Amino acid sequence: MKIIESKISQKKPAPYTVVFTLIVLMLAGCQAREQGQGQGPAQPVFAISTIKLETGKIADYLTLSGDMVAGSSVDVYSDTAGTITRRYVSIGSRVAKNQPIAEVDPSQPGMNYIPSVVRAPISGVISGLPGQVGMKISQSSPLAVISGDGGLEIELHVAERFIYRIRMGLPCEITLDAYPGDNFRGRISEISPVVNISSRTMMIKVNVDNPGDRLKAGMFAKVKIITEEKENAITVPEGAVLQRGGQNFVYTVRADPDDPEDSRAVRTPVTLGLNIDNMFEITEGLEPGDEVIVRGQTTLTDGSRVNVIQ
Repeated sequence: MKIIESKISQKKPAPYTVVFTLIVLMLAGCQAREQGQGQGPAQPVFAISTIKLETGKIADYLTLSGDMVAGSSVDVYSDTAGTITRRYVSIGSRVAKNQPIAEVDPSQPGMNYIPSVVRAPISGVISGLPGQVGMKISQSSPLAVISGDGGLEIELHVAERFIYRIRMGLPCEITLDAYPGDNFRGRISEISPVVNISSRTMMIKVNVDNPGDRLKAGMFAKVKIITEEKENAITVPEGAVLQRGGQNFVYTVRADPDDPEDSRAVRTPVTLGLNIDNMFEITEGLEPGDEVIVRGQTTLTDGSRVNVIQ
């Protein structure tokens, strides 16, 4: 029997393979020596954005909406029943007290009387004229409506859960689609003593400042009722506040005591106050001038190396 023996050829390693192996072994030895000396691997550096804290004024508010109405409105009636034969005013006319508004002729077939002149009971602006020339009216039918000079009001309805925040005289900021970008002022002038059982709301009225008579009854208004104001408050964006283990905290930036050019993230517990327009009031834990991380903070831990990029 013939036995065939196979030979496995062995190649010598290429020179560059030997060099690469030596470099790897040298690096491994250097790393082992560094770890033995307690230096450990380099820590990652996190890119972050920060803000410098300042004090300012903040205001808590309720936002409601309603129609603008005349502060005082009076229906005008004739002393006699008859036919309206003449009208001295039109809608929008300004009248003084005792100024003639219309004439009503009480004459009937076979009986002629002197027309009766209907006069304005108050000064103001004619806001309605339900009585037209030629109409027969009775003494209980309004001939005209006068909006007094007592200013304009907005009637609002406050939900029951917010009633505790409402007080007489609270300031209001008013905006209207008719005047985009303009803000008007007002104050709560009337508060209903009862709550509507059906809607569970309380009616309030806001007296409106009307410089230049630009505002008109019937306009739709958005009202921001300022329920609380604070001076010298410290605020941070809502997203900067984190919560772990039932504790609220933010990350601030501090220089490393061992290397002033190295910045570290410091976990800083805070106490929260008002939450307004996605901003938290900080009542304890931070001071003006502190640098708070507002972007990139979710991946940090206390003592992380950071690099402020914005």
